[in-house]
Amino acid sequence: MMYHYLRNEGKCWNHKKVYRVYLSLNMNLKRKHKKRVPSRIKEPLVLPIGPNITWSMDFMHDTLINGRKFRTLNIIDDFSREVLQIAIDTSLNSRRVIRELEQLIEWRGTPDRIRVDNGPEFISARLDEWCQHPDRKIDLQFIQKGKPSQNGYIERFNRSYRNEVLSAYLFESLEQVKVITYQWMWEYNNIRPHDSLMNLPPTKFLLKYGKLLEFPTFQQDINIIKKTINLNIAN
Repeated sequence: MMYHYLRNEGKCWNHKKVYRVYLSLNMNLKRKHKKRVPSRIKEPLVLPIGPNITWSMDFMHDTLINGRKFRTLNIIDDFSREVLQIAIDTSLNSRRVIRELEQLIEWRGTPDRIRVDNGPEFISARLDEWCQHPDRKIDLQFIQKGKPSQNGYIERFNRSYRNEVLSAYLFESLEQVKVITYQWMWEYNNIRPHDSLMNLPPTKFLLKYGKLLEFPTFQQDINIIKKTINLNIAN
């Protein structure tokens, strides 16, 4: 196109010369287009009237003592503040997010909506198509860019997880992170009182409202318990 433009301007250079100059000026580099996030409508942070209406999820990151980085995908139920899943790995892309949600839905059921920020894993077309499937019809509710307070329930949870787990231990391996995290999840759901739940843990709060049998909570399996015991003995 540039060659024809110059011809129309009366320049007599042939296309080979134009191409050489084009390359020498590094004009053949592709222009990087920043992916634009559509404007988001501010949604009020409303407390759901029951479980499995609204989930919130978010990412966190940390490093092992050897400098290896890892990420966590945290998912909670806004009604009971119950932690449903914390997936831990060095890489968590949109495919992995979908896989974790599928495993979670198998035992917990499908939520009406999931509140997320505008991270690349959450705005991906793959996750949107998965949520819009007729068998699920999950509404992805995006907060406004740069407004983490609009996802306040998960932000409050992240702060607790950071202070009580990620910042409290020096981890040697991902397996160690998972063991300590799963133990903490069980205590968080079954033992620890929550101010927002009338000083009850999430499971007792669900039991109080007759929802525990209808919506099973996170269960710590026997293998995790054994690994935790072995880890404590080793230390």
